[in-house]
Amino acid sequence: MNPPLIYNLFQRLVGPTTKWGEHARRAKEMGFNWLYINPWHYPGFSGSLYAPKELRRLNPLYLPAGADPESLEPLKAFLWEMKELGMPVLMDLVINHTSKDSPLTREHPDWYVRDSNGQVVSPSVTDPDDPTKVTVWGDLAEIDNAHSPDRQKLWGFWVSLVRDSMELGFDGFRCDAAYMVPAELWRLLIEEARALNPRALFMAETLGARVEAVLALKEAGFHYFFNSSKWWDFREPWALEQHEKFGAVAPSISFPETHDTPRLAGETNGDEAIQKQRYAFAAAFSAGLMMPLGYEFGFRRQVNVVETMPSHWERKSFDLRPFITRVNRLKLESRALQTEGHLATPRGLVTDVLVLERRVDDSPPAYILVNTDPNLPRGVDLNDLEDPGGLRLHRVCREDRAAEGEPVPPKLALDGAEVAYLLPS
Repeated sequence: MNPPLIYNLFQRLVGPTTKWGEHARRAKEMGFNWLYINPWHYPGFSGSLYAPKELRRLNPLYLPAGADPESLEPLKAFLWEMKELGMPVLMDLVINHTSKDSPLTREHPDWYVRDSNGQVVSPSVTDPDDPTKVTVWGDLAEIDNAHSPDRQKLWGFWVSLVRDSMELGFDGFRCDAAYMVPAELWRLLIEEARALNPRALFMAETLGARVEAVLALKEAGFHYFFNSSKWWDFREPWALEQHEKFGAVAPSISFPETHDTPRLAGETNGDEAIQKQRYAFAAAFSAGLMMPLGYEFGFRRQVNVVETMPSHWERKSFDLRPFITRVNRLKLESRALQTEGHLATPRGLVTDVLVLERRVDDSPPAYILVNTDPNLPRGVDLNDLEDPGGLRLHRVCREDRAAEGEPVPPKLALDGAEVAYLLPS
């Protein structure tokens, strides 16, 4: 099976379901093989996509003109269109919480965590680097998946939600706040989904999780999880240490930005070289890859799960589609880039050009070269690499270079922020 190359179609920026297809087709043309849509459900009072109120009703923002507000036919039509396109679709599976005004809080009070006064508790997260920083989501009501006295019915409700979603046409799930849900429940849902579709994928979202919480997900049977390589500065050892440690849990998925992070182009004042650098690096760091809508055009305004609207669509700062297509094609064609692999830095971390060795099983190693200087060209000596004659140089960030590969030179000068691949021929 090919590694997942995921395009996140952030629907609030697009509008009704009838407009989603054009963006999915653009993603397909760039070589993405999965589409991911954020929660499509009817939201609660805050309007947040991640505060679902009704789980079997479409968000009014996504209804085409004249559509029945109680019908899921617009969503089904889109999913059928994706099947014809050959683009499987991931949906967000949010089972750690609902909105506080969800009817479920009244219909099934025992399904929720409650305080000493019987009030529904809002979920929270503690910053792993600073325990004094606690974020509480006041518009949410926390589900008691672990200890509910009505756990059998509660878990049965989630099983039916997964089944119904797959019958609608979804092929996999991005599991929101996966580390806050019992591994046993995830295992049950994965087994139920795979009984319906043996190729269904479950991907764990672990943003903000402690290392121990990520390692505990091994018992759940996830097919992938999302890693934190986006925040690596190419110098501190933590990213490589996590990559090796978490490899025992499941293969992972890298990303240069997500709907939860600021836009990279906004942070770098539209620096196209860094935009390419972080994408090419993410593609090589792990088995999977994800990119949000607008990254290819250098959008700068961070999307918001409450406020973003189609009117926030931006003018292109640049067009990275040819570059992204090159990188995606190489990832799908080169075995050296398709699995999690093992990463090492034979020359250490504190260098102008990071030389990242990538090994897959007993195959010859591949190398990822990263110029960590965002502005100036930097040279790197390649004479001492293992079997350089069996490698081909792919300068994917250079528009004037073919992506087919060329012989590895003894020395190489990389442009500012450039990433290049040395892949077995």
